[in-house]
Amino acid sequence: MHRCVNIYMLINFFCILLQLGGLTLLAMGTWVSVDGGSFLHRLGPFSSQGMHFINVAFFCIAIGGVLVLLGLLGCCGAHKESKCLLLTFFSIILIIFLAEVAAGVVVLAYSSFAEGILRAWAIPALQRDYGSDPVVTKIWNTTMIELQCCGFSNYSDFVGSQFEKENGSSLPPSCCWTNSLPCSLAEAERSTVQGCFEQILELLKEHANTVGGIATGTGVLEIAAMIVSMYLYCHLDNRVS
Repeated sequence: MHRCVNIYMLINFFCILLQLGGLTLLAMGTWVSVDGGSFLHRLGPFSSQGMHFINVAFFCIAIGGVLVLLGLLGCCGAHKESKCLLLTFFSIILIIFLAEVAAGVVVLAYSSFAEGILRAWAIPALQRDYGSDPVVTKIWNTTMIELQCCGFSNYSDFVGSQFEKENGSSLPPSCCWTNSLPCSLAEAERSTVQGCFEQILELLKEHANTVGGIATGTGVLEIAAMIVSMYLYCHLDNRVS
């Protein structure tokens, strides 16, 4: 009897932790979605790719809400000693856990070739459209000024560009420490201003570390809750037999 009470207390404890994890995911998802506008503004020309983070925020909100409800389901199943509720609790958490693992694999796979995709898109745009297309020019200027960077990789992205040809071999002001025209190739080379991709990567890592830490903690709680719920399910089965 004492052992049974301990099992019930343990599963209730994990259900409460699961609910707290769900509330944390809800809060984090809401924060990212609400703050997403300013975050995407800082991403500048990469804002369309940054929409993946907003989608992750909605995914976190959905998973967080389900985990809160599952915590209630687990507590109810343990209290009523219902094998049906406990099995439902275990099955849904298993499905969520597998979905989270699949999402993590997709994110890791995407990040491995994201730089190549962005580079193939950004550098031709800088070479062809910067200085001639007002929208592209304004977006890149805003990004380079706000992040204090130059081009995608560095100043070399503007070498041979339409902008350089039309401005007497001068590069954008952000490529030089003086931040003013004319910005010659030699001055840009001495200035060694970092490319925007590295700066944006740091912004993405700041958000990714937060999301990854919370997701890892929630995953551990889910595994523990599945183990305890299945143990209780088998314990009830032994009691019935």
